[in-house]
Amino acid sequence: MFENSTVYLGIAPIGWTNDDMPDLGKEISFEQCISEMAEAGFNGTEVGNKYPRDPAVLKEALAAKGLRICNAWFSSFLTTKPFQDTEAEFNKQADYLAAVGSNCIGVSEQGHSIQGQMDTAIFDNKYVMNEDEWKLLTTGLDKLGAIARDKGLKLVYHHHMGTVVQTRAETDRLMAETNPDVVGLLFDSGHFAYCGEDPLAALKVHIGRVRHVHLKDIRPAVVKRVRDEKLSFLKGVRLGAFTVPGDGAIDFTPIFQTLSDAGYNGWMLIEAEQDPAVAIPLEYAKKGRQYIKEKTGL
Repeated sequence: MFENSTVYLGIAPIGWTNDDMPDLGKEISFEQCISEMAEAGFNGTEVGNKYPRDPAVLKEALAAKGLRICNAWFSSFLTTKPFQDTEAEFNKQADYLAAVGSNCIGVSEQGHSIQGQMDTAIFDNKYVMNEDEWKLLTTGLDKLGAIARDKGLKLVYHHHMGTVVQTRAETDRLMAETNPDVVGLLFDSGHFAYCGEDPLAALKVHIGRVRHVHLKDIRPAVVKRVRDEKLSFLKGVRLGAFTVPGDGAIDFTPIFQTLSDAGYNGWMLIEAEQDPAVAIPLEYAKKGRQYIKEKTGL
C-alpha cells in the first residue's frame, strides 16, 4: 500500500493542548509536545497555539526533533465580513506558513459557526447558507486559493462540525462551485462520521480534490450522547467524542486503500482532540501510529 506514492505522517498538537479550550493541556509545554510527537514516530505537525511565531525559531526547534510543519488552520469570514478583512489575515498566515516551510493552508469558514460556542447544541443549531452566502464563500475561496498558489501553497478546505460546510451535500456543492486548480479538500474522516455521513463514500467522490488528510476516529456512544443531550461540540470533545485511528468505530482500511489506489501524495495527519488528562497524549499518539503501521506498512 502506498508503494507508488509519497505519503508523510504527522500528528496535530491539539491532542496535547487544545486551541479552543486552552485549559485542556495548559500544563503541557511546546517542548514536551514536539518531543513526544517525535518519540511516537511522526515527522510532521500542524501549528498549535504554543508554537513560536518566529519562523526561524520554530524551524530550528522542529528540525532538532526531525519534524516539520505541514499545515495550519485558518479561519475565514467570507460570509460575514468584507473580503478584504479575510484577505489581509490570510496573507499574514500564508506568509508565515511559507516561511516555516509548509506548502499547505487549511481554511474553514467561521462565519455563522457554532463550533466554538460552549453552550450551543451542535446538532440543533447549525446555520444553513442562502444563495448569496454560497456565492460569497465560493468566489472568496477561489480568490484566496489564487493568493495561496502564488505563495507556493495549496489551499485545502476543511469541512467541520458546526460550520456552514459540515455535511456531504455541502461539501459536494463547495467542491462543485470552486476552482479545482486553486481549492482542494482537506478530507477529515471524523467530521464526516460525526455528522452521520459515510467518510469512505465522500472520499471516493472527492479523491481527485483531496490534498490533505486528517485521520480522526469517533466514539459513537459519545456522539449519541451529544445528540441526545443537546450538547455543544466543545462539550463533546471534553467527553471524548474523538480519538485516534484504531481506537474508535471507523474502519480505516478501505480509506487507506482508496488513497493508495488514487496515488495520493501528501500528508496524512492524526488530529484527535481529547482531554489530555484522560487520554495521555503520548500513549494515544503511539497507539494511532501503530495502527497506521499495521494497516499500511508506513
